[in-house]
Amino acid sequence: METPSQNKRAYTVQETSTYIGMSRSFLRQARMEGQRKNRTDAPPFIKIGRAVRYLKEDLDRWLDNHTKRDHLSQEECFHA
Repeated sequence: METPSQNKRAYTVQETSTYIGMSRSFLRQARMEGQRKNRTDAPPFIKIGRAVRYLKEDLDRWLDNHTKRDHLSQEECFHA
């Protein structure tokens, strides 16, 4: 039987970019600028020396938190 620590997977920036569908430059900017108004927050990351890594479970949680669950109602849509 596997323990939770055996299931951990640390992704590189390139792997993370592919996994979440965002560019490497988005990840770099989001890490450097931190939380800013009207900007998508960065997924949690870890640094090992100079290497940046992202844990799969953190990425899954981040994606879940950015899932649009409610659709705009007809009254909220703008009509031309």
